[in-house]
Amino acid sequence: MKGRMLGAMMAMIAVTTGTAVAHDHNDAQASFHTLSPKEQQRAGELVSIVRGATARYRDVANAQADGYELMFGCVSGSEWGAMGLHYVNMGLVVDGKLDAARPEIVISAPLSTGRRRIVGADYLVFAADWHAKNTAAPQIEGQLMHLIESPNRYGLPAFYTLHVWAWKDNPNGPFTNWHAKVSCDAFDG
Repeated sequence: MKGRMLGAMMAMIAVTTGTAVAHDHNDAQASFHTLSPKEQQRAGELVSIVRGATARYRDVANAQADGYELMFGCVSGSEWGAMGLHYVNMGLVVDGKLDAARPEIVISAPLSTGRRRIVGADYLVFAADWHAKNTAAPQIEGQLMHLIESPNRYGLPAFYTLHVWAWKDNPNGPFTNWHAKVSCDAFDG
C-alpha cells in the first residue's frame, strides 16, 4: 500500500514540479469559529512549536539539506489567497506518523526579490496509514486535521492535512488551508 501511495505521490510530483499550479477548490477550506480561551492557548502552543521546529528553514537551503524538496509549484486559489511553495519531506510523509516538531511540509512564499520567505508548515498523513493504527481522526496538539477524500484533484489516496501559519499571521486564522495574504505573483517557476 505504501509503495502505491509513494508511486502516486511521485507521479503527481513528476507532473507538477516546477510549474505554477492554480487551484480554485474549496475542498480543503477550513471552517473557522471563535476560539475559546483554552483553544487560543493551545493554538498559540502549536504555533510556537512550529516556529521552533522550522526556524532554521528561514533559509530554504537548510530545508533542502534536511530532505525537503519543492513540489507542486506555487499553490494559489482565487478568492482565498494562496498556500505558497510546499517543500515536502517524503520520508516524513510516507512514515505514517505525526510529530508536531517534525512537519512533513515547510511552506514559503515567493518574494519579488527572488528570495523565499517561510510562512508556515503543513502536516500530512495518508488516511489509510493513519487508520491502520488509529480509530479517531488525527490531531496535532489538539488541532483536528482536515480530511481530503479520494478521488481528489491531486490523484492521491485520502489524506489528512493541517496548515499552521506560524511565520505570517493569517487574518482567517492560523489553521485554515488558504492564506489571504500569501501570493504566488512573484513565483518565477
